[in-house]
Amino acid sequence: MSAPSSPLLDGNSQNNNFSDPFGRDDMVDGSTAFTLLDTLETFLGSHVDLLQRRLQRHSDRLKLKTDEVLRRRNSSSPGENVIANLEREAKAFQLKVSSRMMQLASSWQSAKVHLTYTVQALYLLPLRVYFYKKRSWHYFLFDLCYYVNILNFIYIWLLPQSPALFIACYCLSHGSLASAVITWRNSLVFHDQDKVTSLFIHIYAPFSFTVIRHYYPNAEDRFPALNQLRHLNPLRALLLSGGIYLIWQLLYWKFVFVDRRKKIESGQRTSSMSWLLNSKSSIIGKALSKIPPQGRIPSFMFGQLVYSIITELPAVFILYNSPFWSGAFLIAIFSVSVWNGGGFYIEVFGRKFERELEALRKELAEIAQVKPGLNGPSSKLDSFPDEDTMSSRSSSQDFRFPPQPVPSNMTLEGEMPKATET
Repeated sequence: MSAPSSPLLDGNSQNNNFSDPFGRDDMVDGSTAFTLLDTLETFLGSHVDLLQRRLQRHSDRLKLKTDEVLRRRNSSSPGENVIANLEREAKAFQLKVSSRMMQLASSWQSAKVHLTYTVQALYLLPLRVYFYKKRSWHYFLFDLCYYVNILNFIYIWLLPQSPALFIACYCLSHGSLASAVITWRNSLVFHDQDKVTSLFIHIYAPFSFTVIRHYYPNAEDRFPALNQLRHLNPLRALLLSGGIYLIWQLLYWKFVFVDRRKKIESGQRTSSMSWLLNSKSSIIGKALSKIPPQGRIPSFMFGQLVYSIITELPAVFILYNSPFWSGAFLIAIFSVSVWNGGGFYIEVFGRKFERELEALRKELAEIAQVKPGLNGPSSKLDSFPDEDTMSSRSSSQDFRFPPQPVPSNMTLEGEMPKATET
């Protein structure tokens, strides 16, 4: 489970460092990562084009040699069978070269997914470490999501031949990480670097492994582990992913709950569990607060294990064998992040409008307090009759206007005048 995008504590929290993690002063422009990615794509794309031109030149030379051989054999009256064979060989070679180039281009397009995943991680994760350490939130960096992302990169770049590691990465990425978009309310807010990083950590892992499983051309060549994983054995998959999970859970228990327990209890540091306990809106936190303090850590760890297994069931039984449902799953998760992002904008601008409305209300109240003093008995404004006074005087016998061309009880538009307040 990962750090929330905004670990805010209630007013009774002992730690004053838990302020709003999305201060404008620490926002970082994410355009650098995309510029670097464009540069990398241009560099690799040029090499693909160079290889294609070389193959084309080789094909052209072969055609020229074939034509030359055909001319020589025609001059010496060759047989029709020899000419036909040479033509077939030339066409077969051309078809082979064309097919190879198409496969190479398709592989390059699919490989960009992993390059994008890696490049963005190299940019966003160091920034996450820096800002969380600066704000004393760095215990969140020991959560499961960072552990799984590191395992993903180990599989993609170092151990693509390991079936056990692929199963663990696939199940955990589609289980705990993907579902965290919902449970931790990750939101797509483009101008907020922290929210973008949280969404990247949780959604890019299942996206990358969905591509490897269903959409990567000739994936078995790049990831040999897939040769042994045509189908998942559900029990084996859950045991492998559960074993990898338990290794992380034991390390987390020792490093955070044992070695750093005093800092967390004193409020100097915060973890996922302490944040949930201090969150007024968290259902998990409310449930934990009802458990005696000595039983909260075991209950929290056991609940995380059960949650991890339950969220992996769709990946094991449905998603691994279905490209359609895998795509639908990713679209649904991404849609939730978009919905949360829209709610964030509505909430932010709604609060801004509320503050402006409150300021206007105070301003009008101040004006209302000043106005009675201006209209008091000693004010010279009393010498000038107001509109109501003029209307009442116009109907009295002591004050009359010159004769009007319309009846005195009618306006120029032919309607009865409005009653005046007395």
